[in-house]
Amino acid sequence: MKLAKAFQLTAGLAASALVLSACGGSEEPADGSGGAAGEEIKIGINQFVTHPSLDAVAEGFKAGMEAAGYEDVEYDEQNPQADQATNTAIAGQFAADGDLDLALAIATPSAQASAQALSDVPVLFSAVTDPVEAKLVDSLEAPGANVTGTSDKNPVMEQLELIQQFAPDAESVGIVYSSGEVNSEVQVKWAKEAAEELGLTIEETAISAASEVQQAAASLDVDAFYVPTDNQVVSALEGLLQVAGDKEVPVISADGESVKRGALATYGINYEKLGEQTAQMAVRILEGEDPATMPVEELSEVELYVNTAAAENLGLEVPQELLDEAAEVYEATEE
Repeated sequence: MKLAKAFQLTAGLAASALVLSACGGSEEPADGSGGAAGEEIKIGINQFVTHPSLDAVAEGFKAGMEAAGYEDVEYDEQNPQADQATNTAIAGQFAADGDLDLALAIATPSAQASAQALSDVPVLFSAVTDPVEAKLVDSLEAPGANVTGTSDKNPVMEQLELIQQFAPDAESVGIVYSSGEVNSEVQVKWAKEAAEELGLTIEETAISAASEVQQAAASLDVDAFYVPTDNQVVSALEGLLQVAGDKEVPVISADGESVKRGALATYGINYEKLGEQTAQMAVRILEGEDPATMPVEELSEVELYVNTAAAENLGLEVPQELLDEAAEVYEATEE
């Protein structure tokens, strides 16, 4: 608990100073060899929904903390399963918990709820596409308050170019997205801009729940699908993949885990590495750095993911140069 108090002092909150005094001034930073050895650290994790990419962020974060020497962290892991009311309640629960040293919010809706509820505890977000548009930070360079983290911004142009490599005659691309997710609206906008340059047309349809994904995909008459890092859609990806299989059109995703599940390919980030990078920021905060002055970070490298089983099902041949470039080649689809 003491490291959160160090943050509170940085923020200049008088109340936290009183608490520190009561605890005998125990805000010593962790040493490099043992991290927070001997310290009691508690981190609340609010992961918006279960799907492989967000799961990978959480696992990468915990692995990163352990690698930094924080081996005995108490994690309060919560998951509203995309229910907004529960998401808000979890953030309120974290705000009422006087023992949290830091809150980790995975995905934009959780980050927004946490940022609104928690004003005197540092909030780290991850897997947020555009934290400025989501009103989480003042700017990427200077967040300005107690909230900062890592973005999963994707190379949408390069991802859409993959459609043309696999399906040169494709003219239209379908996107199913959640109307309630800012990150999805941003990605649809980026996709439209990229598509115009590539001579493609985007056909979009919005959903309000994961249960609508399959029907929404079926309503689109398109030559290919693009799946952004939309939490509702990714959590129900198999329904969209089934529709795409029936239509015999390729699916390009925005994340590698979706390729593992049956999408054809992507240039995407490694979400486990994103979680590890977020843990590095957590360590800096726990050791006294002010999140208000910590710029939002991104992974500098993207990797090519290819599913040769998906290609075979469509009667497509994966170009050898893509196989040579790929960081991961999935020869079967994960069940």
